[in-house]
Amino acid sequence: MDFERLQRAEGNSYKQYRLAGGIINEKDYASALLRARDKETVDSHHLAQAEVMARVGNITLEDPEEDIDPRVALYAVLRGDTNVGKEKYHHSQMSDQRLFAEALRMLGDTVSLRKFIAAHPHIFLEGK
Repeated sequence: MDFERLQRAEGNSYKQYRLAGGIINEKDYASALLRARDKETVDSHHLAQAEVMARVGNITLEDPEEDIDPRVALYAVLRGDTNVGKEKYHHSQMSDQRLFAEALRMLGDTVSLRKFIAAHPHIFLEGK
């Protein structure tokens, strides 16, 4: 896995993530980044979902046979989360596309984020 990308994201501040349009709370943001860094495998369903979304967004992912792409790892972590605190709004309620976009934001992958949003104008009406 491209740990440098995850480390850069960890070095980024939560404030930078929020300024980029991120909506996940700070505790979940930090926890998800940490868990994605330690992820060694990804559920086949999460992998397939991420691959389809990346393909539609014209985003090239790392070969899953060689390494887990950090964007896929982070998406899988976010998708697998449950709302244990019973917060009114939680990222587990988001669509797959919105969660994938959050993973791109968290990793500071603005090029892929722009392509992904452009591929889904009906989902990201305000460009976020």
